[in-house]
Amino acid sequence: MDRNVQKTAGAGSRLIETTNAFNPLEDSIAQRTYEAAMELGAKGLLYDCREAVRDIDLKDEAAVRAAVIDAYGDSHWVDVDGIVAAVMDPRTSAAVAYRFYLNNIQENADGWLVKSEWDACFHDEDPILPGDQIAIGFDGSIRGDSTAICGVRLRDGKLFVLHLQENPRDPKQPDWEVDVLAVEASVKKAFETYRVEWFYGDPPYWQEALGRWALEYGDDRVYEYWTSKPTRMCEATERFHSAVVVGDLKHDGDPDLTRHCLNAVTREVPQGTLITKDSPRSKKKIDLAVCAILAFEARADAIADGRLRIQRRRVVGF
Repeated sequence: MDRNVQKTAGAGSRLIETTNAFNPLEDSIAQRTYEAAMELGAKGLLYDCREAVRDIDLKDEAAVRAAVIDAYGDSHWVDVDGIVAAVMDPRTSAAVAYRFYLNNIQENADGWLVKSEWDACFHDEDPILPGDQIAIGFDGSIRGDSTAICGVRLRDGKLFVLHLQENPRDPKQPDWEVDVLAVEASVKKAFETYRVEWFYGDPPYWQEALGRWALEYGDDRVYEYWTSKPTRMCEATERFHSAVVVGDLKHDGDPDLTRHCLNAVTREVPQGTLITKDSPRSKKKIDLAVCAILAFEARADAIADGRLRIQRRRVVGF
């Protein structure tokens, strides 16, 4: 529709988009239009949005009522009492209240990472080079989900993607399977290119391969890491999240890694917080996020084992 309107704009064609406030983690059409109009100065766009005051106390009925009236302006047909009741309903999450009732641009309340904090970890200088000491995280599937490999440099915690295969969920490819040889080749290339000090792999479907890799590359480097063990995984997830928040982690801006990390939502278990997809059948992948957690944990264990070797320049005086 947009392309056709662009072709016939001179003849009077126009396009109207209307939506609730967008979630900035979704990269939606609404977000792209907002950024084009408000941040990039695109011509020919009229952007009109009325948002309520942000960060109000959702338990304060007077504040909620004022915000609802503010958000809906002269929309006299709106049932203010009904919306106030919906906002204050304990079943309504804060994210839903802000986005769908108060028209605030808002991330999901259960989103794992905050986009601005993840973006702040972007570091395009000092690229990963052959011979660098790294740790690796691996999460594999056969046909039901994605298979991914993520690396992290030991000396500065900079993440990068080594391999990714995603199930396209295409009805035309019902028999899609992971290219196992491509995975094997990526693992081989990683060990040949970098100084891999620690490798954590989730064993389901790949236990035999992990055993072979341990024999080939060293059982003091390749280890199984069962992500199904909640206590250990909760601790690793929290360490990774904390590193993002305080800036102790870096990444090279890989779009797939960013997409997977921002797709992840939290799930509370008795042992703590895990990450998961937003629904069991969701097409939003998170496998690289799991790999990143494993890689970051592998890095920590490698350093604790004394494997980090920092090369120091020799200064010679005359």
